[in-house]
Amino acid sequence: MSNIRITKQFNFETGHALYGYDGKCKNVHGHSYKLSVTVIGTPITDTNNVKYGMVIDFGDLKTIVKEEIVDVFDHATVFNKNTPHLELAMELKNRGHDVILVDYQPTSEMMVIDFAQKIKARLPKNITLHSLKLQETETSFAEWFASDN
Repeated sequence: MSNIRITKQFNFETGHALYGYDGKCKNVHGHSYKLSVTVIGTPITDTNNVKYGMVIDFGDLKTIVKEEIVDVFDHATVFNKNTPHLELAMELKNRGHDVILVDYQPTSEMMVIDFAQKIKARLPKNITLHSLKLQETETSFAEWFASDN
């Protein structure tokens, strides 16, 4: 049976700030992110299986990505907890804002690495994460490929 790639796209709004950066992105700002998740596997061949012919049910993939990424990051602000931004993060949290503290600079590059680890951990054994594309703006994105890692 052939290996087939399945892609599902997601959208979410997230704020961040890049501590120590020498441009405008040092300020707190947000993006309308677009995340494309591509997995690879072989279609189910058991004709008695309700998911016959599918590599993975798009709904199952949606559940994983929503629980691990979209529901967590949507309308939240991400800060590197190893920087003085921690003080700002705590102030926002104390005022009822959704804040995510991470161990990395919250660039698209580092976020896509984080997302890959979270998604891979939840995929069924017979499904492999092939790639992720995290689009920050219409013209800027970061990509992660399993073959590169």
